[in-house]
Amino acid sequence: MTISIYDTLAGKKVPLETIEPGLVKLYVCGITAYDFCHIGHARSALVFDMIVRYMRYRGYKVKFVRNFTDIDDKIIKRAAEQETTCEELSERFIAKFREDMAQLKVDDPDIEPKATEHVPEIIEMIQELIDKGMAYPADGDVYYRVDRLKDYGKLSGRQLDEMQAGARISVNEIKENPMDFALWKSSKPGEPTWDSPWGPGRPGWHIECSAMSRKYLGDTFDIHGGGKDLIFPHHENEIAQSEGATGAPFARNWIHHGFVTIKDEKMSKSLHNFLTIREVLADHHPEVLRLFMFSTHYRTPLDYSEQALHDSALGLERLYSCVAAIGELSGSVGGTSAISAEDREKISGLVKRFVQAMDNDFNTAHGLGMVFETVKDLNRIRQQLPSDPAAEDVEFLQALSCKIRELCRIMGLLTEPAAEYLKNRQQGELAGLAISSEEIEKLIAERKQARLEKNWGRADQIRDLLLEKEIELKDSAEGTTWKITKKG
Repeated sequence: MTISIYDTLAGKKVPLETIEPGLVKLYVCGITAYDFCHIGHARSALVFDMIVRYMRYRGYKVKFVRNFTDIDDKIIKRAAEQETTCEELSERFIAKFREDMAQLKVDDPDIEPKATEHVPEIIEMIQELIDKGMAYPADGDVYYRVDRLKDYGKLSGRQLDEMQAGARISVNEIKENPMDFALWKSSKPGEPTWDSPWGPGRPGWHIECSAMSRKYLGDTFDIHGGGKDLIFPHHENEIAQSEGATGAPFARNWIHHGFVTIKDEKMSKSLHNFLTIREVLADHHPEVLRLFMFSTHYRTPLDYSEQALHDSALGLERLYSCVAAIGELSGSVGGTSAISAEDREKISGLVKRFVQAMDNDFNTAHGLGMVFETVKDLNRIRQQLPSDPAAEDVEFLQALSCKIRELCRIMGLLTEPAAEYLKNRQQGELAGLAISSEEIEKLIAERKQARLEKNWGRADQIRDLLLEKEIELKDSAEGTTWKITKKG
């Protein structure tokens, strides 16, 4: 089996064919460091964290580069507003970003370059473009000539003449063509500046990724990724710069994830409708946010709501509860197996079904569906086991539980000891209720004694009392368990 990915450039799914056998070279556009990150940024980080983990699970080596933009118009503006330097501002928010990623348990990329640390490489690439007639200096700025690249617009599917028709040339415009974009910007008073052949200035936004990806991954690499909002103009201009300078194809494949929306409107800072990662994690476990993200295919828009997070929390609890219950089983050597051959065959096929789903453009929604289906089967089988199950049945179920953990960890799920997670979750939810876990267990024990004495009235009274306190009891052959159930 081969991983297939939806390639934005091709407009269809294509098999992953790497330049070097067994090695994936991946570049992803990172944050512009001027503010706290919202959950749209979290989606990008989590999507590519999952993709890298899965490719490594499938046996690939991955060289993963994700940059920081630490010089930009937004950074300059925000630094001026806060009366600080661009360096201090960007370093502060890079540190905050890393704190967010640590909370989400996102693996670090192999390389995290910053734009300001690669100005020599940026100047070198700009000079190459000027030498080839692909770019031109103008009053201390340098612009890229979009009409010199015959297939400009191929990633976004836009035609240059249509773009030009919609463009407007402002007063005192120094560009040859309204669609030409800046590679180098002359510095205004008080702005950060670097020396260059065209005078003091700073890099444009697009050129940094072309220069840094070239340094760490070569002229041509396997996959470039980011959000759909970067397709035009950012990624389109990266292609123009890189292919204009090298004459070689830039990225062989392009992966773009969908937006996070609130009430079907894109989440963004400009619309003031965003939630920061740290705001969400203040109320929700990081794995709840991960499960929410991966319950939808990465290319599909994802609508955020508290109800969706609540549903994800319940789903995560089902996963942990299954793993915890199977972990507590013990069996007798020589006992007779109670698991049918049909059940064994069905649940043993989990890994194959999961891989088929994930090989199809990293379809985590289908992959998780396979996991939850197997969890449902495991719970049914476990509940049907005799009180003293055969050791081979226990070993079989526990081996499947380990496989579930292994597959879920590709998405950063089930990373904690199951019993500890469930205990912490209960304690966290109990914090807002007028009852402790010790009081609940005491009432359950009292109810058990009442039932043994056939005092059904008292037993029902205790159940109703706990329900009033939002605690629901569930009786089974293995005993009585409880969970918190929110009213309304």
